[in-house]
Amino acid sequence: MIRKVGLIINPIAGMGGSVGLKGTDGDEILEKAIKLGAKKVSLKRAEEFLSSLGALANTIEFWTCPGEMGEEVFNKLNIKCKIIPGKIGKTTAEDTKNAAKYMLKLGLSIIAFCGGDGTARDILDAIGTSIPIIGIPAGVKMHSGIFAVTPRVAAELLIKYLWDELPVKEVEVADVDEEAYRAGRLSSKLYGYLLTPYESDSIQGMKAPTPIKDDVMENMKAIAKWIVDNMEEDVVYILGPGTTVKSIMDILGLEGTLLGVDLILNKKMLKQDANEGEILHYIRGRRAKIIVSPIGRQGFIFGRGNQQISSEVIKTVGKDDILIISTREKLKDIKALRVDTGDIEVDKMFYNGVKVLIDYGIFKIFKVS
Repeated sequence: MIRKVGLIINPIAGMGGSVGLKGTDGDEILEKAIKLGAKKVSLKRAEEFLSSLGALANTIEFWTCPGEMGEEVFNKLNIKCKIIPGKIGKTTAEDTKNAAKYMLKLGLSIIAFCGGDGTARDILDAIGTSIPIIGIPAGVKMHSGIFAVTPRVAAELLIKYLWDELPVKEVEVADVDEEAYRAGRLSSKLYGYLLTPYESDSIQGMKAPTPIKDDVMENMKAIAKWIVDNMEEDVVYILGPGTTVKSIMDILGLEGTLLGVDLILNKKMLKQDANEGEILHYIRGRRAKIIVSPIGRQGFIFGRGNQQISSEVIKTVGKDDILIISTREKLKDIKALRVDTGDIEVDKMFYNGVKVLIDYGIFKIFKVS
């Protein structure tokens, strides 16, 4: 039996992450990302996906798009593929939609795409639930449930599905308003569902918001107070996104960025909404600590929504100076914490588990996958 698979790559997905732009929707934001030194993330992620297939890649009939939307990665890895009609050069959401529609007519077994929530929406708009989809994570936000937890896991899901080892299930496609997101307001919307080969530990699931309840807020305050009470002098604190981390800013009386990364030194704001380059600049020659909170339900501590805290930043700071904080309520829905930095050696730093601060001075050990 010939197993036919489509692959669509969004070349600009994820470019806004490390430079702190929280997405790349729109030409103006893309140009700004490029000026800030943003690198193309999705091509590397697609390469990791295809490489993870190993020798089995040669048993699959791949169909893909011209140029950076697929062909270039296959050529680089010397994996055979067939090319559908399309353009080379600057591409848009319409090119993704047209590719998905064309692939649907080919009678493929499944389509994999490499991108973020916006790309998932484009595919939903084009073909709906007509064919199973695998999301290879390459965006900034990725609130949708369609994505595998890493490109390597996406490859494993593809193999299991093609060899009839997995069922398919409807999963959510969500997206945020990027303009609101860049302004520090999280406005997320459910757009619909796509079919995907389903394995609970391999699909990230849709992000869950932090519940606003009195006991949860008190728990946040207790965590934040412990952090503030134990802050060291002349240490740069790198504070990731989220309401739990922002509660530290509230106690300090500082105006933090809810969805960005802020730098604190001696309990004063050093840099608000910092990107990767700025973080590396400010911690050069200094001791630093990273404080992050996992994404609700998904469990990611690095690699989703906080790409400014890159693998290079993590290596510079070191695991011993990374502090994970979370309310007890959030942890109820998280089976394991996750990392997906794009650097396997950095990801492995966390595989023996991490300590999570869950209340004032109270820690719990969690496994990381």
